[in-house]
Amino acid sequence: MQVFPRYRSPAFLKEHIFHTMAFYHPRCIDRRGGYFHFFLDDGTAYDTGHRHLVNSTRLIYNYAQAHLHFRAPTYLDAVRHGLAFLREAHLDPATGRYAWMLRVDDHPDGRREHVVEDASQYAYGLGFVMLAYAHALKAGVTEARDWLSETWQTLNSLFWDDTHGLYADELAEGGGWGSYRGQNANMHVFEALLGAFEATGETPYLDRAEQIARRVTVDLADQTDGHIWEHYRADWTPDWSYHRDRPDEVFRPWGYQFGHQAEWAKLLLTLDRLRPASWLLPRAQALFDFTVAHGWDEDARGLFNRMAPDGSLCDDHKAFWVQSETATAAALLGHRTGLETYWRWYDRLWSYCWDYFIDHEHGAWYHTLTRDNRRLGEEKTPVGRLDYHTLGNCYEMLRVVAP
Repeated sequence: MQVFPRYRSPAFLKEHIFHTMAFYHPRCIDRRGGYFHFFLDDGTAYDTGHRHLVNSTRLIYNYAQAHLHFRAPTYLDAVRHGLAFLREAHLDPATGRYAWMLRVDDHPDGRREHVVEDASQYAYGLGFVMLAYAHALKAGVTEARDWLSETWQTLNSLFWDDTHGLYADELAEGGGWGSYRGQNANMHVFEALLGAFEATGETPYLDRAEQIARRVTVDLADQTDGHIWEHYRADWTPDWSYHRDRPDEVFRPWGYQFGHQAEWAKLLLTLDRLRPASWLLPRAQALFDFTVAHGWDEDARGLFNRMAPDGSLCDDHKAFWVQSETATAAALLGHRTGLETYWRWYDRLWSYCWDYFIDHEHGAWYHTLTRDNRRLGEEKTPVGRLDYHTLGNCYEMLRVVAP
């Protein structure tokens, strides 16, 4: 009979963290600056010449969390290594803006050049810059406090919409904001603000986080049957057609994303830990219950990606981060309520991921599976997929699992 790991065991979670980190460290470190971002399932780097802002910051976060929990000097060195590249290559010190995509050119004479391939400015990107600085500060990089503060000032000056109490998404080429508004950028800024508060103790970060949470998960969700819709017009009314014709869109896909319902459930419970409020737990429960009721595959197990407004599936693939976020929400709900039903979901999701998503040979998690749990391609880490979800969620689980 197959014996499964004790998913509620801190020892299991710590071992899994080490196994995942071993996929990245030290192979992701480019000794000439920054990190390599793009790997195949076996760890082979398939693009060593590009640096994406989201990847650069998420790897800093991964290393900072690892050092914070395990105090390994090599992890702190890797944090500082990533921060140096973020500030020397991505950042334009004259404007406080960060390049979205860089190309690294190594010349025959030994010179290295960082070429900005995409200078687009997104609130989503600055949210991850803040997250990296906040966790670097928590890990002991004291100078990150000023960098965190300056980034928040830049984020507010570029994107804060005081009229609607949320962040706009992107700058238009001619100045001002583009017409698109989205919840995802606000969710990740919210996440960064929680980290900033934990790192500094400064309440303005938490005040803004609470404001965003209520606007997205209560006010906006009231327009969409209590669920989190992704896409909005400039006046923050739902845009039901945005990217409907682009099913392969990476950052802004159409439909209700099950993973974001669960991720918000997790984040609301994190806010409840830092600033308790009576509305947070019921909202988290409702978002989680919606996720597992509509997203779970009763035949092949696992959670689907997305649902159309009419309740039909519009993406029956299964993404690693969706499973991970939902398992973490289950653990936090189980801890908060004492209800075993949430812990059963936690075990069910871990068992599924153990069977299909976790690469037991090479480390880390596979990226996306088909409906019947077959791998899609051999790219383990395309843009934005560097186990920031799975590692960060393991640390959240460690807060609440039984010893």
